[in-house]
Order: sequence, then C-alpha cells, then structure tokens
Amino acid sequence: MQTWKLKKKTKKVQQKNWKPRFFAVIALLATLTMGFYDFPGIWNQGAQFVEAKTGWLPLTLVDEPFRLGLDLQGGTHLIYEADMSQIPDEDRIDALEGVRDVIERRVNAFGVSEPVVQTTTTGGTYRIIIELAGVLDVSDAINLIGETPVLEFKEPGSEVVEDPTEDELAQLAALNEGERASAQTVLNNALAGEDFDALVAEFSTERNKDTTKGIIENITADSYYSDYAVLIKQRGLYTGQVNRNLIENDDGISLFKYLSPGEQIEMELSHILVCFKGATGCVSDISTLEASIQINKIKDEVTVDNFAELAKQYSTDPSAASNEGGLGWATADSYVTTFSIAAAGLDVGEISDVVESEFGFHLIYKQDQRSTQAYTIQRVLMPLSTIYDIIPTPSPWVNTELSGKYLERAGVEFDQNTGTAHVALTFNAEGGDLFGQLTEAHIGEPIAIFLDGVPISTPVVQQAIYGGRAVITGDFTVEEAKLLAQRLNAGALPVPVNLLSQQTVGPTLGASSLQKSIVAGLFGFLLVALYMIAAYRLPGLVAVVALLLFAFLNLAAYRLFGVTITLAGIAGLVLSLGIAVDANVLIIERFKEEYAAGRDFISSVDEAFKRAWTAIRDGNVTTLIAAGVLYWFSSSFIRGFALTLSIGVILSMFTAIVVSRVYLKSLLLWKGIRKPSLFGVKRS
Repeated sequence: MQTWKLKKKTKKVQQKNWKPRFFAVIALLATLTMGFYDFPGIWNQGAQFVEAKTGWLPLTLVDEPFRLGLDLQGGTHLIYEADMSQIPDEDRIDALEGVRDVIERRVNAFGVSEPVVQTTTTGGTYRIIIELAGVLDVSDAINLIGETPVLEFKEPGSEVVEDPTEDELAQLAALNEGERASAQTVLNNALAGEDFDALVAEFSTERNKDTTKGIIENITADSYYSDYAVLIKQRGLYTGQVNRNLIENDDGISLFKYLSPGEQIEMELSHILVCFKGATGCVSDISTLEASIQINKIKDEVTVDNFAELAKQYSTDPSAASNEGGLGWATADSYVTTFSIAAAGLDVGEISDVVESEFGFHLIYKQDQRSTQAYTIQRVLMPLSTIYDIIPTPSPWVNTELSGKYLERAGVEFDQNTGTAHVALTFNAEGGDLFGQLTEAHIGEPIAIFLDGVPISTPVVQQAIYGGRAVITGDFTVEEAKLLAQRLNAGALPVPVNLLSQQTVGPTLGASSLQKSIVAGLFGFLLVALYMIAAYRLPGLVAVVALLLFAFLNLAAYRLFGVTITLAGIAGLVLSLGIAVDANVLIIERFKEEYAAGRDFISSVDEAFKRAWTAIRDGNVTTLIAAGVLYWFSSSFIRGFALTLSIGVILSMFTAIVVSRVYLKSLLLWKGIRKPSLFGVKRS
C-alpha cells in the first residue's frame, strides 16, 4: 500500500512539473520571436538561404528602421518668437497655443517624420520650439512656418474654371503622346507573345490587379465594359488572341486579350416598392409595420394584368409614375442581393412574394428573360491624363471678401439655459457688415471657415446676423470649443512669428552618436553578463537570458508604439537595464539566504521571489512616479528619457519576477543541476 501511494505521489509531481518546463519553452520562443521582430533582416537572410536550397520562400518580415530622433538622425532645431505687442495680456496664452496648433499642422503637412512643436513663456517671451528630425534643407519649411496663419470665410458654389491656355493644351498633348507611346510598347510586347500575366503585373494601374490579374468576366454589349464586347464581336477575335489596337475611354488606355466566351442571363423586370422610414432613399415617414401591412394588401390584389396600374398608384419608387414600375433589361448582379436572388428564382410571367431589401418592401414581376453573349477578357490598364491633371479641379467653396483680418477675437462661451459650449465671434465694424451680408444671402446654407486652406468648421446659417457678433453652435465639448477658438484666433489675431535661431545637426554626427551608443550599450550588456555569471554562476546565467528577453521586449515596444529613440532615450534604456539587473541580484541573494537557512532548492526559489517582490515593487513604483513627473512636466529629450525608462521599468518587473523564476524552476527539475557549486551557495 505504501508503494502504491509513493507511485501515485510521484505521478502527481510529474504532472505538476510540466508547467515550469512548458512556460520556460514559451519564454525561450518569445525571446527568439522578439529578436527576429526587432531585427527582421536576420530572419529574412535565413529565409533567402532556405529558398536557395529548397526553392521554397518562408514568410518574410517587413524591415522598417527604428524611429530616430533629432540627435541621432540629424535634422534642424528652430526657435521662433511670437510678437504679442498687439495682444491683450489675458489672450496671449490662447493666441500662442493657436499659433502652435497652426504651425504643427503646417509641419505635418510638410511631411516631416515625428516633428516636435512646443511653446515656452519664460521671462516674458513667447516662443515656439520646433524640432524637425531628418530634415537638413529646411528653407521651404522655414518659409512655410513663418507665414501668418490665413483665416478665410467661404460660401458654397463652384469657382468658374477658365478655358485652358495654349501652353496647357500643348502640355496635355505632349503628356498624352508619351502615355500612348508607352502603351503601344506594351501592346507590341503582348503581340510578340510576351507573358500577359507579367505585363499586367508590371504595367497595369488597376488597384485590384494582384487579386484579379486584370481579368474581367461577363462583359456584354450593354455593360460598363461594352467597348471590349463590341470589338470582340466586330473583329471576330478568337480565344487567346490579343486585340491589335489600344482602347481609350474614361478608365485610361488599355490593351486586352480575349480569354473565353460565355453567356449571361438578362431579365426584364417590374416592381412595386413600398419604403419605410429609415430605408435607403426613402422620404416616407411610415413605419416598417405599416409598410409591411400595405405591401401585403397590394400582394392580395396584384395580378399580371393590373401590375402596371398598381405600381403607378402605390409604388414609392419616384420613377413608377412614368415607367409603371418597369426596370428594363438587366442581369441579376445589377440589383441588391435579396432582390436579385428573388428575381432569379421567378419564372417568366410570375409575381414574387414580398421581398425586403435596404430600399423597402418589393413585389417583383418577371416579364421576360433572355440569354445574351458574354465575354471574359484580361486587360492591361495604363494612365491617360486629362486637362484636369494640369488644371486644378473646381472648388466646392468660393472665397468671399470676409477674412481673418476682420475678426477681432474668438472665445468660448456657454449657453445660459443648457450649459453647452459654443464659440463666439467678434468682428470689427467693416467685418460685421460683410458678415451680415454673407449670412443674409445664405440662410439655411453652410458657410465654411478655412484655416491655412483646411476647413475647420462649416456651420449652417440660421438667420442673418448683423452687429458684428456671431455664435458657432454645435455638439462641442469644452475642449473642442477651446481648440476651435484657438484656431480662429491664430488666423485672426496679429501674431507674427520671427525666427530667432536655427541649428542644424548633420547626419554624420547623428550616425556617429548612434553607433557609439549601440557599442556602449552592447559593451555594457556584455560586462553585466560576465559579472552576473562570475558572481552568481547558474542563477547569473539565467538572469542574463532573462535580460536578453528584456532588451528584445524594449526594442519591440519601441517599434510597436512608435517611440522615437534619442540619446536620452538610450540612456533611459540603459538605466532600466541596471534596474532589471538589480531586481535579479535581490532575488538571487535572497535565494542564497533561504538555502543557507536549510530550505531545499525549489522552496528556496519560491521563497526568494516571494520575499524579494515587495522591495522590487516599491523601488520600481517610485521610479515610475519620478519618470511620470519628468514626462508630464518636461519636454523634448527629457520626455524621451522618461518614456524609455518607464517602459524599461515595467518590462524589468515582468522579466525579473516571471521569466527568471520560470527558468530557474524548470532547471531545478533536473536533479543533476541541484548542486551548491553551480548556485554558489552553502549551508550555514
């Protein structure tokens, strides 16, 4: 009996022991996965080696570089000062924030990666600090930033497009000539027998060519692609033949190959529609239930003979009065799904049961059906420019005489009854007259407010507004209303900005700094690893493996969350690495104390992690508090340091408490490992 109990207990222990081994394997796989995610080039090189040996290419990873800051990548540091001499003291902060907002949007539109735009108000000065990483020639950016924000009020309408000039027509002709020549070259290659799939892949501009391969099915003489059907029939093209001429239409220039004939079923249908409130295109206010009762009543009365008359009388389709509900000839795929399925299932001369679609309830009458010739082709579509590629298309908004120079100020106010926020505008005398005339002419229509060419609000005019004061209402939060007021003030208030200094960091300095930082980081990691192994032996080696995962997780977090890496950020990473080492040292030292007190290896590990956790937790939480204060109350490089430090501290707790413990407990499952000499421990 005792032997049976011993075997049963051993079996339970074995079942329990699989957990640390399983999680240790998961941790190792995570380390490898994070390493490949951080450095995809290594994985891709391995994939290419496999392809060279076997012909099979494994999945490759996108190799995108880390985001580097100004000090590593190079770039420009600009300082502007805002002239507040004409601005009342109480409005200066809002005016500065409004200018900052405009400059930030301008820099973003300029295409700068990870720009930094900040404001300072120290010493009675009002300055904007701009950091443009990766931008060395910033003459255009300086000109763009330095312009006074432009505020415009526009009314609905299309600006008249002038006739193209002779130069513009000549430019279009030259552009088209080059496009036709390029298309003709592709056609010649196709006629010479070059692989048509390869031509589609290389030259076609269709967005879905990767999935369709340029293939278009079921083309008929009445379809959108009727040009191809007409040519196939007129010229008697045979299967697999490439048409010898280019086709020009609204899509562009194309050449095509006739793949196969087919057949399409066309139906001549009529319908009676009863729509309900909420259905697409419905202007009726009746409910779904009322519409259902009405269509079923019509269903009881309708016959083939009176279908047209009932359609004119009851159908809510606007065209029913003139066409008696007729939809003409069309294929099933011309209609929405539920309608087409019901119509396809009818016999000629049959009326359907009630069919519901997004437009309402239908009764469908299939008057006739026929088959028509259809074709399948494969085409290469290439661009053909129009005059609108040279002359800008008309704008839906027309400039008015009213602009930001007439706006004295904008501010946030609150409705006395509802408490909701709105934006109040105050114009000068001339602006008030212009605004009154503008609103009188557009009652019930929107007037768009543009800042730097971008619409920031399009309020609808409720009534003519004279007196120089207006209110923009809407479903604003307080923050949204403040932001809109800032933007309006930025375009209205006389806040010129002057460039005080410009400092350029060359890419050579950035590359040198980055290289030195990487070397320093690797050298520091190596020294820490050697010390940990020398001082703590096997537990030290386990800590080094956990630290390797810690480093990979940090880099993965930088990629995942788009962290911009700076020299200060690298300093935060190195400091967090030291914190992670410190946590492992606390755990190992506690383990040695527990073992010296008489515990076995496994219980010593459990107790060490349990007792060390509170000290690690408290130390890391206080570090996180300090990093949080640095992040919220500082700027630029200091924020980068605080961010990377915070990420590192959080991840260090995970690797020290979870990963190191899993590794140690899984190793201790092997009895041969449980040697005091490997752990640097001894009994008291």
